[in-house]
Amino acid sequence: MKKVFYSLPVIFLLVLFASCTQENESQLVQRLEGIFYDESFAQVPDKEFNVADYGAVADEKTLATEGIQKTIDAAAEAGGGKVIFPTGTYLSGALFVKSNVELNIGEGVVIQAIQDNDHYPRLWTRIAGIEMKWPAALINVYDESNVRITGKGVIDGNGKYWWDKFWGDPKYTGGMWGEYKEKGIRWAVDYDCERVRPVVIWESEDVLLKDFTVKRAGFWTVSLTYSTRVHVDGVVVRNNIGGHGPSSDGIDTDSSKDILVENCDIDCNDDNLCIKAGKDADGLRVNQPAENIVYRNCITRAGHGLITLGSETSGGMRNIEVYGLEAIGTNIGIRFKSAKVRGGVIENISFHDMKMKDVANPFHFELNWYPEYSYCTIPVNIPEEEIKDRWRVLSQRVEPEEKGIPEFKNISLSNIKVENAQRAFYANAYPEKPIHDIHWKDVSVEAKESGKLTYASNWTMENVLLKTETGRPIELQDCENIEQPEIVKTSESQPQEQEELSLDQQMGAINRNADAVIIPVNPEANQALTNGDTTDFSETMNIYILKAENATLSYYEPLGDGFYQTPVEVSVINVGATFEIKGQKEHVYSFIVSRDEKPENVTGADDWEFNADQKKVLIQKKGKSFKIQIN
Repeated sequence: MKKVFYSLPVIFLLVLFASCTQENESQLVQRLEGIFYDESFAQVPDKEFNVADYGAVADEKTLATEGIQKTIDAAAEAGGGKVIFPTGTYLSGALFVKSNVELNIGEGVVIQAIQDNDHYPRLWTRIAGIEMKWPAALINVYDESNVRITGKGVIDGNGKYWWDKFWGDPKYTGGMWGEYKEKGIRWAVDYDCERVRPVVIWESEDVLLKDFTVKRAGFWTVSLTYSTRVHVDGVVVRNNIGGHGPSSDGIDTDSSKDILVENCDIDCNDDNLCIKAGKDADGLRVNQPAENIVYRNCITRAGHGLITLGSETSGGMRNIEVYGLEAIGTNIGIRFKSAKVRGGVIENISFHDMKMKDVANPFHFELNWYPEYSYCTIPVNIPEEEIKDRWRVLSQRVEPEEKGIPEFKNISLSNIKVENAQRAFYANAYPEKPIHDIHWKDVSVEAKESGKLTYASNWTMENVLLKTETGRPIELQDCENIEQPEIVKTSESQPQEQEELSLDQQMGAINRNADAVIIPVNPEANQALTNGDTTDFSETMNIYILKAENATLSYYEPLGDGFYQTPVEVSVINVGATFEIKGQKEHVYSFIVSRDEKPENVTGADDWEFNADQKKVLIQKKGKSFKIQIN
């Protein structure tokens, strides 16, 4: 090795630079670096165990689970060591890495999940915030210590099998999602559709995950649950290959502590980097926080959240630092999610030194997140014998109710740059516990609109610049002591206020062909829909029935925060005598039905009347899925 000699002045400058860098780091970062950068962290004995010697074959067809597991077990029984693989693709079921063992997935090596749940034993774990039995992951570290999973190879979740099981192919065309939606229990499908995760660290300590790539996750990609001292470094996630799987989170830290996630590159179809702490009554029972966590120097691409806190918040979160992140086209930047049954205190959080480009919602804090999913009620028409234990856990009420209200407080955001956003700021909390004591400093945002805060208090803004097309301040509703950023208008154009159209005006605006029977209209967007169209959410929807003929039309509307779409099916049956709506979100529907004479009666409606001059029956009904009969 070539030696390099430095003069005393240069040595002095290097030492000074290192000390200044360390001084700028928080005590939390310094402490975690002291743990994870120590050469003794998660070290294993210098012995190698080759899976080929234990019968594992890399031909993409022969099941290699037994051979790989025998290799891991042999290494563990020998006191530890490194498990290595000849190049190739190994088809496998659940693998369990033991204490003092390194699973080294070298470059050119692929461990691919077999698409069969029988090869993943059901274990006690936590799924989306509640404890339950669930299939083991492809790679598991379960109640172990001093474990390494390393290498430049690939862990292939082979997830499309589980994606299609969840919502059909193409998505939203069936699967368990469609079946459960019909039953009114959409919230249960995530728990009943048992989808295999690629990597799970469960109740373990001193674990290193380094340099490997995970692709095509069936569910959450890397889950760290109830664990301590875990270092995730240089992991790449590529889940949007061959489709888009539901809930394919990137790296999730769940009720764990002393965690460092860094230098990762995430492309997924849900929250890219996420911190969780349990859900509702079961999460409050466990009451284990996520704490002492650093996420830094990562890139996120497709996905729903650069960094997300929630939606599972029940155990609380504290002492978290997030910095050096970059979002490129991610839907949301810094994202808070919770619900009024979730509870938990989220405090002492720092976000700094971050960049976002083409992120529609850079700061999105929704504490009444996705009501159709968050508030679980078992329909009365489901027989008692069909009700699963996990449904009872999910639908258990939090008492007293005040305990279920989450509290987000003492959060700082600094040195953040946002370019080409849609809505700059959004927050929605509760009057009992507004999102409070949020401190912004040195933040620059370019967005089309400023945004809105509801139930927020004590927000400070120091050197915060907001550039928008309208030049309007952030809209405040039920807020106290909120400082506005400096506002700069970037466009001379003035927004046009949309006037509410009368029914006749809507009819005149509809562009239809002579064969149309059903025409849905979103009155808020002045948008007439045809089969397969997508529309924004509207509290009201107008459905024009132009002929007494059988017909069916489907359109799509946003679900949750708008990153999933759900179909609304409108049918006319019985030669125009019956109208049926099948949807997932509640609206006030107005049916405008062409009829020459007044009907004898209309059943299933909230209200109806006949307009003799226009020869129309006007029917109103509030609901998600229902039938209306004209007699």
